[in-house]
Amino acid sequence: MSDETIRVGIVGAGTNTKLHHIPGLQAIDGIDIVSVCNRSRESSERVAREFGIPTVYDHWWELIAAPDTNAIVIGTWPYLHCPVTLAGLAAGKHVLCEARMAMNAQEAQVMYDAARAHPGLVAQVVPSPMTLRVDKTIQRLIAEGYLGDILAIELRSLNGAFINPDAPFHWRQDFDLSGMNIMSLGIWYEAVMRWAGEAVRVTASGKTFVTMREDPESGRKRAVRIPEHLDVIAEMACGAQAHFLISSVAGLVNTNEVLLFGSAGVLRVADDTLYGGQRGETALHEILIPSSEAGRWRVEEEFVTCIRGQEVVTHTSFEDGVKYMEFTEAVTRSMAEGRTIPLPL
Repeated sequence: MSDETIRVGIVGAGTNTKLHHIPGLQAIDGIDIVSVCNRSRESSERVAREFGIPTVYDHWWELIAAPDTNAIVIGTWPYLHCPVTLAGLAAGKHVLCEARMAMNAQEAQVMYDAARAHPGLVAQVVPSPMTLRVDKTIQRLIAEGYLGDILAIELRSLNGAFINPDAPFHWRQDFDLSGMNIMSLGIWYEAVMRWAGEAVRVTASGKTFVTMREDPESGRKRAVRIPEHLDVIAEMACGAQAHFLISSVAGLVNTNEVLLFGSAGVLRVADDTLYGGQRGETALHEILIPSSEAGRWRVEEEFVTCIRGQEVVTHTSFEDGVKYMEFTEAVTRSMAEGRTIPLPL
């Protein structure tokens, strides 16, 4: 459909959708965003006015069924990702689904199976963005033997905030809306997968410090089931041991950092910058990213070019989405059952 106008409907115009997806798509020739359906009629109309979207629907299934679209962007919370994706594909429409992919691994697998049953349609998950600039260079260096054998992976994602017991209940803390997604775990595992492949065993321990918070919508106290501090030990298929430390109670420490320790070298990613050093050197040094390898956010562009048959989905495929949802579910199961969980599930 290289010459056909792509007519897009938006189901769930959240922050990322308004910040990236809608303006990104509207900047591409031959793209019309024709409809939107948010959580309420009022919020739908507000988004429609802001971005010049002509049609507002009251229910997402009406938007999916309408003949005015051939592509759907899903910007809802994870609890709707699976049903909206399945409905979109069944209606013969391309689907771009916000991360995280689903509530759990089973939903992700159902979505992947549906995508495979519709090979003429594009099914894409919004990717982990933090390492896009450095990914190709890391992949090349590993392939060239810069690290030797990968022995260990150390990841720290710390938010630089003290715990606030009075903060309201947030949708990311709501198991009924977020499912088994824990803070930034799935996002970071997706990035690590690009470099080192998948995990084969997972052991995890997590802690929720404020177990009840007030829901601003209902005014009632709600139970918080999603950890605020998480440690994961994973055995990787490549032979490395990985440690993920993710915390929303890290006080004054604010960092996103990954270290790859190898038999011949070390790589460190921090603040979108890559550092490295090899045996015989005395310190890490910055590794410049060649312009030919520097990645960037191009989610909306990739979705469109894939629909037009000019490339295939790489960031991120439903197949990779299933893998990170299996990892996330294994972490949740390990915490609940107090045991190591093998992968794949």
